[in-house]
Amino acid sequence: MTAVSAPNKHVRLTAPRVPDTLVVHEIYASVQGESSFVGVPCTFVRLTGCNLRCSWCDTPQAFFHGTRMQRGEVLARALALDTPLVELTGGEPLLQPGAVPLMRELADAGRTVLLETSGERDISAVDPRVHRIVDLKAPASGESHRNRWDNIPLLTQKDEIKLVLASRADYEWARDVVREHRLDTRVREVLLSCVHGSLDPQHLIAWILEDKLPVRFQLQMHKVVWGAEKQGV
Repeated sequence: MTAVSAPNKHVRLTAPRVPDTLVVHEIYASVQGESSFVGVPCTFVRLTGCNLRCSWCDTPQAFFHGTRMQRGEVLARALALDTPLVELTGGEPLLQPGAVPLMRELADAGRTVLLETSGERDISAVDPRVHRIVDLKAPASGESHRNRWDNIPLLTQKDEIKLVLASRADYEWARDVVREHRLDTRVREVLLSCVHGSLDPQHLIAWILEDKLPVRFQLQMHKVVWGAEKQGV
């Protein structure tokens, strides 16, 4: 793993946001820990800022502080790590207008581009070459009322939906959403994962099998390899 730290002083996201700049928390290379691309070498561009406060969030360090960088510099640093995948994550990357042209430029450079987004932001402007990994927030997150259901008709077979679950009640909510919206027919994968330390993965697997739910169970592989508290991996 090689981390590329952003230079200059740290700034708050409340500074003017323009498409030519991005506030970046970190840029680093690792392997993809989730999604159907799990295990593949990947460069992560973690942008600063999130307008949600999920009860189980594991990246609160990215809420406020980061380094403002020119978009061209972010592109160059991401490409320099020379991985086949590049993922924009956060925080919530779509809060920053420069994220959309950055993803387009990464795709133009021949990278497979992933976007990890909360499901609260409009995804319609994202380049169609990008694999959009869209969260749907379950009730225990405290943010399920923020789900943008208008995004669902926009999803394609390049995209994935992720549901992070903390309880049996969360699972039953997710099961009903998958069935009601026929999510397995809309996207590449429907991903169900456990809130680390809250829901026993064995229980979630048993429920999926019992209901014959057409989803992919996933663990956060990076937490298995490096531990739940390790950052920049």
